[in-house]
Amino acid sequence: MREDNQLLVLTHLSQLLDLVTLIGGFIVPLVIWLTQKDKVFGMDAHGKMILNFQISIFIYSIFCIPLILLFGLGIFLLIGIGIVAILFPILNAIKVSNGEIPNYPLSIEFIK
Repeated sequence: MREDNQLLVLTHLSQLLDLVTLIGGFIVPLVIWLTQKDKVFGMDAHGKMILNFQISIFIYSIFCIPLILLFGLGIFLLIGIGIVAILFPILNAIKVSNGEIPNYPLSIEFIK
């Protein structure tokens, strides 16, 4: 196994592809994780964190859709989810580049 912090940073930042492609922020980290988890030190843990975060964000977004009909509450929640979905990949990429352990709060652990 080799250490490759640049690839780990790139994997965290690849989640931002959701802003352009709507699904690329899930597919690209998934492909990187599946192909590199046995080759790059720490990729397995980082990939699982990223995928759990992406799945959680998707579920929270789906949950907000019916809440839009309830006094527009879902719109505010979707805006908050959008901010979190942009902010945490950037913050965690910075943490990884500094050698720190990333953290995705509110992430449900689907992949262990």
